[in-house]
Amino acid sequence: MNVYTLVIELGRRKGDGLPEGATGAGLICYASGKDEAEAVRETVAILKQAQMAPLNVTGYGTLEERLAQGHEIDDEERALMQRALDENSVIIAQMTPWFGDRSEDIAH
Repeated sequence: MNVYTLVIELGRRKGDGLPEGATGAGLICYASGKDEAEAVRETVAILKQAQMAPLNVTGYGTLEERLAQGHEIDDEERALMQRALDENSVIIAQMTPWFGDRSEDIAH
């Protein structure tokens, strides 16, 4: 079992819990799975159960893969990854709501 870093783009859906006026959101998640495909499937299923609307998922790999790519990973991020592994779960580490045109929000 590994933990994968995933970035998910969300659209809007009734009952999604995003702030009023938001056009969507970006999530950083740590998800456990036997491979990245399983981690993505489980994360998308959980988000849909939570009334969220996942549009796109980008995988950044395991801790080891990210370190090999030169990513700096602090102790807090490592602890969240370990929690996802220990609990065999999906941890949402960060949620950033988008307002207005998403391309503007992504650029800033």
